[in-house]
Amino acid sequence: MKNQNMWQSNFIESNNIRLHYTRTSGDKPALVLLHGFSDDGLCWSPIAEALSSTHDVIMLDARGHGRSDGPASGYTHDQHAADVAGLSAGLGLSKPIVMGHSMGAVTTLALAALHPDLPGAILLEDPPPFWAPPSVLADQAQRRKGMGNWIIDLKRKTRDEMLADNRAMNPNWPEAERGSWADAKLRMSFNVLNGFGEAGLDLRALVPRIACPALLITSDPAHGGITNAEQANDLQTLVPQLQVAHIAGAGHNIRRDQPAQFLQEVRGFLGI
Repeated sequence: MKNQNMWQSNFIESNNIRLHYTRTSGDKPALVLLHGFSDDGLCWSPIAEALSSTHDVIMLDARGHGRSDGPASGYTHDQHAADVAGLSAGLGLSKPIVMGHSMGAVTTLALAALHPDLPGAILLEDPPPFWAPPSVLADQAQRRKGMGNWIIDLKRKTRDEMLADNRAMNPNWPEAERGSWADAKLRMSFNVLNGFGEAGLDLRALVPRIACPALLITSDPAHGGITNAEQANDLQTLVPQLQVAHIAGAGHNIRRDQPAQFLQEVRGFLGI
């Protein structure tokens, strides 16, 4: 990435822990990017580079990920949201746009629900449907257990073995995505599994408080996408201003599977 050597790497105290972030900077609207489980901020690098001409892009390492602190507890979505709120206040951000993937997308929803005056807009890349009724959330608990077992097995491997696995599982990903994906797994703290995926709040009751413009980007469940059409419609009922964009042929990692289409939807929503 030609611009990475100009990006800032820094730390900030937020919600009683030290968080690491990478920032493209510049006098532009702020865009905070929140990664998914087992990724870290630099996994957004291709998107950050693509949007850095129009936005001051801030890539946060969530607690227990990247170079951020990995406390023994505090991995519920409300705590992640509190971390981001502290980051925004500490950096003096005014109405930042917040975009999250998977775990980071649920953090984005929680942030916008708990702090409706904070974000200027939110974008959600295939979030687990934590706004769904209890019967659906029970299925998510089983999925979280599977994700935990997957990361335990994966972290036993070398970086080269991880890369080989990634190429086999995701042959269509741009090669530039793979190194940051593997490095994030190596840096991640096992403490993340202590409460990983627990909401810490009733998200279904809270999301109607979201006041800002919102975009949900979905993919194909047949390819590994998590949010299906019924769940997207449910969220749209709870958040009437929510726009939904579906990208066919993509799985859970929409921006990695279909980067051009993903950026087209993001730019269209942001008006850039």
